[in-house]
Amino acid sequence: MNNLLSITPNATNQIKKIMSSAPKGADSLVIGVDKSGCSGYSYKLDFGNSSDLNNFEIIKLDGAKVLIDPKATMFLLGSTMDYRSDKLSSRFVFDNPNEKSTCGCGESFSI
Repeated sequence: MNNLLSITPNATNQIKKIMSSAPKGADSLVIGVDKSGCSGYSYKLDFGNSSDLNNFEIIKLDGAKVLIDPKATMFLLGSTMDYRSDKLSSRFVFDNPNEKSTCGCGESFSI
């Protein structure tokens, strides 16, 4: 699925840094969506092994491998994943055209 999720070069570089110290057996970053937070849903990132996870969308970019949980596909369609830093924080950010609102802290969203 080509338009599922775009990943910026900043995010790709950060994923590669994170994966360089991943637990043994992990070969990819897994992206999912959980019901949580004050707005309803939040993004979930975890390590994964692509040989253990069936039916996951796979995105390969410049040595980084990202797996998309099938349950998250409808929430992420058309989104862009970026990695941003400022004076106070560094984190992955999802620019999601499907979001209707976000909470004040930016940790959760609604569709």
